[in-house]
Amino acid sequence: MSDRLERPTGMSDRLGAILADVVPRVCSAAVTLIAVDGSVAAAAATGELVRYAAAEGTLAAERPPAEHDSIFDLASISKLFTTAVLLSLAEQGRAALDEPAASWIPGLDRRITLRRLLTHTAGLAPTRRIDLELPSADATGRMAAMLATPITHPVGGPYLYSDVGMVMAGRIAELAGGAPLDALVRSRVTDVLGLADTGYRPRALPRIAATEWKPERPGPGCVRGEVHDETAHALGGVAGHAGVFATAADLLAFGEALRLGGGPVLRPESVAEMVRDQGAEGAAFRHGLGVRIGDPAIIGPLDGAYGHSGFTGTSLVIDPARRLTVVLLTNAVHPVRGRDGIRGLRHAVAAEALRLAAPGIA
Repeated sequence: MSDRLERPTGMSDRLGAILADVVPRVCSAAVTLIAVDGSVAAAAATGELVRYAAAEGTLAAERPPAEHDSIFDLASISKLFTTAVLLSLAEQGRAALDEPAASWIPGLDRRITLRRLLTHTAGLAPTRRIDLELPSADATGRMAAMLATPITHPVGGPYLYSDVGMVMAGRIAELAGGAPLDALVRSRVTDVLGLADTGYRPRALPRIAATEWKPERPGPGCVRGEVHDETAHALGGVAGHAGVFATAADLLAFGEALRLGGGPVLRPESVAEMVRDQGAEGAAFRHGLGVRIGDPAIIGPLDGAYGHSGFTGTSLVIDPARRLTVVLLTNAVHPVRGRDGIRGLRHAVAAEALRLAAPGIA
């Protein structure tokens, strides 16, 4: 990790106050980092990594505090890591954005391409609870069933957010890259950037934030140290749409690499294509390859910024024009999903980022 992005030891008073206003009402733990022009301008961590022991809100006997190096389930921000892997394979000529996906997965509709999978315009359903459909199957059998998911919507648009499509994209990465997706993310992204705390199936349990109470999982208590997403869990914890865990500092370094043009992970032209409006119609934002441009749910006042959010309450926002990268990691599904306030928190953090980048304007 760059010296300019070392983990902070202090806390921003203003950023800390923003988090303190919502913890534990919105989430039991939150860590956020704001970098301006490549240097950490503000950082805050508050709350408890494990606050509840049951869905009813029973407090846990041990409630470790959130720290700057705490690890969170990134949920759908994982899609950006899958995208980076695929673009790196495309740079080497091992994958092509507009080649029929059937070239890698025989039997797929030939209208399905990587570009359509990464822009959610392949006509695939939003999700598929393969764990419920095939409760006795192994991860290999479930993946085969996922890849056989039929098209149910118009191919080419309008936009329809699809985890199924990103699962397919992740599998294509494995076939084109000749390795499991977690190994590809490690060799092509996290090892290159020195992100020691980022990856699938984490092992540093004492530093990991808990997520939702799931009675169907083995062992009592809320999920901790394994992916929250049911489909990714059913596929063995590694999938193209979810499953990556990270610290705020690691995610910031990944975001900074994209902001600065992709090096050493991607070429500038690959990142330029990634953040170019791909023309997907029907969304509340513009869509690049794997990234959302101007998503009102996460950017707040940072018009034109791009990034992604995660169901667990995470977000990454990159604003090249203002030289900003903004990371917010929370566990807003702990102990149950459906808690209000995460959108407002994302907007408040983005507003603070704008103030730091342009104090005379914000």
